[in-house]
Amino acid sequence: MIRRPNPLQWLRYAFGGRLPESLHDWVRHDLTDADWLLRGLLRVCVQIAIPVIGVFFLPGPLSIRVMTAALIVLGALFVGAAYGDELRLHRLRQHGLPPPPRRD
Repeated sequence: MIRRPNPLQWLRYAFGGRLPESLHDWVRHDLTDADWLLRGLLRVCVQIAIPVIGVFFLPGPLSIRVMTAALIVLGALFVGAAYGDELRLHRLRQHGLPPPPRRD
């Protein structure tokens, strides 16, 4: 059974931090399993939660705040999906793990 990070470790990992070597099997699984991109997009959602919530505390019409929040969410998800492979390779290198085999 693969040891999972605790909630604080996962939060640190979601914001780009390294996990201890004892969790490298979990990191490898997280970044190479079939649904790695979906988990990457979930981490993007965690990263943008504070700015999106903050937008709703700004003055102005609600419609403008909703559209601003939507722009932040859509933009971040687009970048996360478009650069998912590069972000994944960076994460693997960060933890000293080999890249997954390339599919042609």
